[in-house]
Amino acid sequence: MDSDLTPTPFNSPLETGVRSLAILHAAFPATFDLQRLIEMDYLVVHSGDAGGPESLHAPSPLRAGELLVRRGLIEKGLVLMMSRGLVQRLPSEEGFTYIASEAAAPFISSLSDEYSVNLKERAVWAVHRFADASTDEVRRFTHKFFARWDSQFQSIPRIGDSA
Repeated sequence: MDSDLTPTPFNSPLETGVRSLAILHAAFPATFDLQRLIEMDYLVVHSGDAGGPESLHAPSPLRAGELLVRRGLIEKGLVLMMSRGLVQRLPSEEGFTYIASEAAAPFISSLSDEYSVNLKERAVWAVHRFADASTDEVRRFTHKFFARWDSQFQSIPRIGDSA
């Protein structure tokens, strides 16, 4: 079986590609670099943690680790969306940025299942909520959660356990 088709706990390239497309569509005509898409994807999935609508995915103590695997999945998802003409990669002074193509709007509007409707709402929320923030500011915002989760999910030593 193709490893790209094997389900993973941190989403597939297809799902991350559709989420990136929803984010880019909500941000159009703005372009986002890969780091911004990683941070925005995290905020879309865990919007409830950031004071937004209920999170798209259920809470997990492994959320902080998601950012470690998210980059590669989002890159694969963007390649998939580019291969379908839904996303364009543009050169910039810092590297590359991504923008939704003309074909993105009809594709996004055709997604009508409950998950997709929730995804589109959260993408619009995240883009608007962080429109005036730099990618570094968004990164600092998301990383504040990690310290809190780390302390919440630390194991509590039992009496008699060595320190």
